[in-house]
Amino acid sequence: MVLEVALIDVLPGHEDGFAAAYAEAHAIIIAAEGCRSVRMTRGIESPSRFVLLVEWDSVQAHEENFRATEAFGRWRALIGPHFAGPPRVEHFVDVPA
Repeated sequence: MVLEVALIDVLPGHEDGFAAAYAEAHAIIIAAEGCRSVRMTRGIESPSRFVLLVEWDSVQAHEENFRATEAFGRWRALIGPHFAGPPRVEHFVDVPA
């Protein structure tokens, strides 16, 4: 399992619009093959900052089954207009205890 973490800053005043767009866009990403879960969080100290957390089967599942598809274009068309800049996206794996 791979965790995608995307730090998203939205334009001031667009927070509610972004959250509404995400509510619609959620169904698009969760339907992607290899997507296990999707969660969006919002900053308390920085309310224009959101963090997207997506569990994927692999980095390839994210890149090939979502980013390289038309579904990603629809996802981005919904949430992208609210971005203050490009999201910072990284992938992580669990550290064994």
